[in-house]
Amino acid sequence: MTGSSSTFGDALSRGLDVAAAGALLVLTSPVLALAAGAVRVLDGAPVLFRQQRAGRHGRPFTIYKLRTMTTVAPTEEPRVTRLGALLRSSSVDELPQLVNVLRGDMALVGPRPLYPHYVPLYSGEQARRLEVRPGITGLAQVSGRNSLGWPERLALDVAYVERRSLVLDLRLLAATVPSVVLRSGALDPAAEGWFTGAGTGTTP
Repeated sequence: MTGSSSTFGDALSRGLDVAAAGALLVLTSPVLALAAGAVRVLDGAPVLFRQQRAGRHGRPFTIYKLRTMTTVAPTEEPRVTRLGALLRSSSVDELPQLVNVLRGDMALVGPRPLYPHYVPLYSGEQARRLEVRPGITGLAQVSGRNSLGWPERLALDVAYVERRSLVLDLRLLAATVPSVVLRSGALDPAAEGWFTGAGTGTTP
């Protein structure tokens, strides 16, 4: 792909992301409002969870989610609440990331954003996942979500970067719906382990 066609493709993709994210935010606002109210009533404040993640080219940004874990003292280990487990398994906790898409931090489709301190641990090949904006869903998510190990997930991220196109993005968005509805591969996030480099992970 030439530089001019790549620039046009990026601009088109960005325009579609903004339009779709705006529409989805309006359509899902009743669900988001209900879920946010439930978090406030059942689990207290804050309703939103904010955390630094690595964006395109490794630049850090603040990701937004509905809070799904307890707020505890620094010496205590946070745990997923009963409501939080439901929000995670249904992916409703991810809806605030539509705001990240509108802000330009993320895209609808792309590699999931990981912690900034993982960036120096990537191999040269794995670092290619940073060539594009991170996404709310992606090739790894529709291929097994959290049931995949780190080597498989990162390899799928790179495969997406190499093959990305509007057609592929549309296919992945379409595949995301049954993946979420069936909760395929949705595990307790604590089971995925920490990324320690060389495509490995250790249990937190």
